[in-house]
Amino acid sequence: MTGKLSMLASLFQNISPIDQSIKASHILVILPLLEKLPKKYNVPGEGSLEKLLSRREMKLTDLSDTPVSANLEDGGLCTWVMVDTDNSIFCQQTSIRKALKLLLIENPSEMHIAVYGTAHQKKIFSELAVYTTWVNGAVLPVRKNKPIRKSLTKIFLYGYKDIENFTLQRAMAEGNLLARGLTVLPANELTPKTYRQQIKKLAENEGWEYQEFDFSKLKEMGAGAFVAVAQGSDPDDAAIVHLQHKCRKNPPQKNIAIVGKGICFDTGGHNLKPPRYMQGMHEDMNGSAVALGILLAATRAEIPIQIDCWLAIAQNHISPHAYKQNDIISALNGLSIEIVHTDAEGRMVLADTLTLAAKLKPDLIIDFATLTGSMKTALGSRYSGVFSNRDDLSQKAISAGKKSGERVCVFPMDSDYEESLESNIADIKQCELGGEFDHILAACFLRRFVNNTPWLHMDLSASSHKDGLGAVDSEVTGFGVSWAIEFLKNI
Repeated sequence: MTGKLSMLASLFQNISPIDQSIKASHILVILPLLEKLPKKYNVPGEGSLEKLLSRREMKLTDLSDTPVSANLEDGGLCTWVMVDTDNSIFCQQTSIRKALKLLLIENPSEMHIAVYGTAHQKKIFSELAVYTTWVNGAVLPVRKNKPIRKSLTKIFLYGYKDIENFTLQRAMAEGNLLARGLTVLPANELTPKTYRQQIKKLAENEGWEYQEFDFSKLKEMGAGAFVAVAQGSDPDDAAIVHLQHKCRKNPPQKNIAIVGKGICFDTGGHNLKPPRYMQGMHEDMNGSAVALGILLAATRAEIPIQIDCWLAIAQNHISPHAYKQNDIISALNGLSIEIVHTDAEGRMVLADTLTLAAKLKPDLIIDFATLTGSMKTALGSRYSGVFSNRDDLSQKAISAGKKSGERVCVFPMDSDYEESLESNIADIKQCELGGEFDHILAACFLRRFVNNTPWLHMDLSASSHKDGLGAVDSEVTGFGVSWAIEFLKNI
């Protein structure tokens, strides 16, 4: 994945002004919302567009809802789309993604993009187009003998010149691609052991400090919540990985901890999932992949923040050693936990990982996890849910969602919810057997392990969405990377 991205980065070309006769096999034309095209625009294939709209009995403004494509006289394929800047960023991303898809379906090696409008409009369109093309231009790992698609090798942009060469948009796209590329790997390839090996290699390439707390070390430290889950599979596999990045270009202004759930496969443990719900559980490490994607994007974009990235990497399996209902375990912070359901393993591994993160006294902790089915029941897969122990962070989370196109909804976790986690035999219950508002109880549970550090928890109900979401066209969305970069660059 990273090799392909580096190659694409070196072959990105930003050209301004627009060549009146772009000669290319695949052209994307992005226009502002207009009832008539000004003569000064010299839009590629304008005659073909007029005939196409006439045949379909469409108005020009209909392009804002339905992009269209047609073959040009020179044999190239051109797609035209109008983007209404009064719409949300999510809607703008969706318009461009749908237009781009009409071209990518032909498996091109190059993409030529032309933007029109005022200087402000062209800036918006260019940033959206570069990100959307980049994030969909590389192919995710597949194991077919004859892959359906190949990656783009060149991207050309006409009509707007960016001084920074779209560093931020490209960084976010590369972070998103890393998150999605790891998430789609099959569980027999991405075991905790091989995952750790990949992370270590990535850390060496990017100059991150790397530290591991392996199973034996965690057991010695008293990290009983993590150990309880990890002991059910090969104990030599599981570990909490700590990565650290300090921006070299600009002195770090904040110290942020990012925590990710990395369950490489989740059977449910002794409370075994039925086949319908076990399908796709190789993606239960998505939170850790998103955390890695954020770290990569922040590194490439040189955001002036010190980031400590904590990844809880394990599997949840059945064995004679696996934890079970009614066990009482002791977490790293000393809290005793009554086990109620072994399929609530995510909050267990995160508990000790959050404790480790909080010990370094960061300015903020953000954790990412595909944590609860009840969050998807509550929101579907178009939004992800967030919780926070600070009201101002909740509002900033919503704002970052609107600006990034990765939308979030804030949920409550008032103290009276914790009545459901009261235990007669331990300091706290892991969960309830009824899962109606388990997403809230999970957040209440995790709050006990952040030691009053400012904290945001994202339950990734939008980690996968059929037919893509926002700018991303694949079912696995990489949701959280762009949101986090938008959030971090504004704090």
